[in-house]
Amino acid sequence: MTYQLDSNAVADFLSDNPHFFEEHSELLSRVKLTSPVAGRAVSLQERQMEVLRDKIKVHEMRLAELLRIAQENDAITQKFHLWTRSLLLARNDVDMPHTLVSGLQSIFSVPHATLRIWGVAEEFAHTWFAADVSDDAKIFCNGLTTPYCGPNQDFEAATWIDEAESVQSIAMLPLRLADVPEAFGLLVLGSPDPQRFSADMATDFLSKISETASAALTCLLD
Repeated sequence: MTYQLDSNAVADFLSDNPHFFEEHSELLSRVKLTSPVAGRAVSLQERQMEVLRDKIKVHEMRLAELLRIAQENDAITQKFHLWTRSLLLARNDVDMPHTLVSGLQSIFSVPHATLRIWGVAEEFAHTWFAADVSDDAKIFCNGLTTPYCGPNQDFEAATWIDEAESVQSIAMLPLRLADVPEAFGLLVLGSPDPQRFSADMATDFLSKISETASAALTCLLD
């Protein structure tokens, strides 16, 4: 009686005997497989080379992607350094808000940027950045635990921007002291590009901008 092996049994045998083809090397050239690349039957050795080339190509593409991300992160880090340096070079406290928003526009190529601060010291009460903000906007800002990014849905904060009608996407970054839940201000970035500040974008870097801006602007508080 002839015993028929099924494919699973053969696979199990080869798995349990990894040196089988070393002991029977002549079989390597006799085993034929269909190649999706060549479109014909090839030897097991040729098929292994195809699989290896495919794996190498995938790794090369992944490496190229990681290199691209690293270069982008390096560029962002350099821009963040330049922006932070500009804050440190601000000549006096009242210049800080302008230096902050103009730096974001020039260094990060943000089309529109502005901010509002409440609870400022008396000497700054009549400045542009201390203009009136509604209670609703303050409540909204207090509720932001991370920056908001998405379409401009007629937010009050968007009206603080010159040419507000052109703002299609917006990022709103709460300004608050460390470990204090209530915000003392709001940094607003806007763009006519609907995808510049999309709802699904990562906000880690924007959070760092928010934290740095908050620290720089505390000098203006009462």
